[in-house]
Amino acid sequence: MQSSDPNTVLDRAQLRDITMDDEALMREILSALIDDTSRQIRLLDEAIREQNPQKCMRLAHYSKGACANVGANRAAALLKQIERKASVREFQECGESLGRLAREVDLLRAEVLTGA
Repeated sequence: MQSSDPNTVLDRAQLRDITMDDEALMREILSALIDDTSRQIRLLDEAIREQNPQKCMRLAHYSKGACANVGANRAAALLKQIERKASVREFQECGESLGRLAREVDLLRAEVLTGA
């Protein structure tokens, strides 16, 4: 995996690399990532409200890897923050990062619509 700019919504070069520049596959992978991350956001919200650090860290870690693999850099960085903050039981900060993550997923959705 390449070194990625954590300020990029979507590293298109990385996505092209892992899909061998297959446009249909790129859209399919991004759509699956968006669907999965949206589900994980709901589960993370529940874990944060329950103040369950283990569940929160597990969910954030899983999603972080998925996002990083396809080049969804800012989403991966936010998930890393959630994972780290949950480990020290800073659930208010987890909730704030989760709100930013939801907006980031909307930006990824827009990337799909504009032709990732």
